[in-house]
Amino acid sequence: MSGIARRTLGPGGVEVTELSFGAAGIGNLYSPVTDEEAAAAIDAAWDAGIRYFDTAPHYGIGLSEHRLGEALRARPREAYTLSTKAGRILEAVEGPVVGDDLAHGFAVPATHRRVWDFSADGVRRSLEDSLARLGLDRVDIVYLHDPDDHAEQALREGYPALERLRAEGVVGAIGAGMNQTAMLTRFLRDTDIDAVLCAGRYTLLDQSALTDLLPAAHKHGTSVVIGGVFNSGLLADPRPGATYDYTAAPRDLLDRARRLKATAERHGTTLRAAALAFPLAHPSVAGVLVGTRSAYEVRDAAEQFAREVPDDFWREVRAEGLLPADVPVPSEEPV
Repeated sequence: MSGIARRTLGPGGVEVTELSFGAAGIGNLYSPVTDEEAAAAIDAAWDAGIRYFDTAPHYGIGLSEHRLGEALRARPREAYTLSTKAGRILEAVEGPVVGDDLAHGFAVPATHRRVWDFSADGVRRSLEDSLARLGLDRVDIVYLHDPDDHAEQALREGYPALERLRAEGVVGAIGAGMNQTAMLTRFLRDTDIDAVLCAGRYTLLDQSALTDLLPAAHKHGTSVVIGGVFNSGLLADPRPGATYDYTAAPRDLLDRARRLKATAERHGTTLRAAALAFPLAHPSVAGVLVGTRSAYEVRDAAEQFAREVPDDFWREVRAEGLLPADVPVPSEEPV
């Protein structure tokens, strides 16, 4: 499975594979992952042909970056693309460590606290700290991470700092990563970023990015990486109790996901395969980012990504009103 295609982010020349490795899971997202399991997941991704890896200081308060850097260090640096994020500085907690970080979603000891900082100095310090945790001399992409409540500082101070880092050749591409579209669209319109990472807003269940974000990206020649293609679980396994955006799935969305699954199986494919294929039909989408925490999950994602989704599936879900008629799908030329 080494034939995963690559696409270029914006005009800058940084390439990503259409299927990429999201490293929040190996930062012990919600439950522990051993060092060995994390390493095996990254090895499986490499064997599958995945060459784009995304991490952040937020993930496991540095654990994800440490594990990812450890696993990638012996591999040819020019062979893969690595992104991390800025906006949260990790500051060590003085005295004995008490409790865990599950309030922020990670099953790790609470050794550090996060301090929001989208200043120019904060962005540079964040990158320096990330490189130290990764044990690498460079990353390829830096995203401003979740600036929802810090928009003005991120745009006035954080973005110009990233622009300078790109001009200096320290990073190849810059962008912003969020799970909403309005502010990402503002970044596209008001800055010269190369890419945005948008989680959960362009999936089989939620095409809200098609209203503002994707048209703006197309107009400005900016790339979009789509995360959260399974909407935190519902599109992976739509059963009672499944989650949508990390909370219990509403009944109407559960019913819709189950209808999508039944249609996929009737056409000899799977809902997971369709969920992975769908975003890439839009010409501005460069890749899909899947969070995985084990070698099994990585291999399954790669197998589903390679699986054919027949044209008849897309025709039927449109005819049944499960997808709007004007949403691009993989069976037709990009619109």
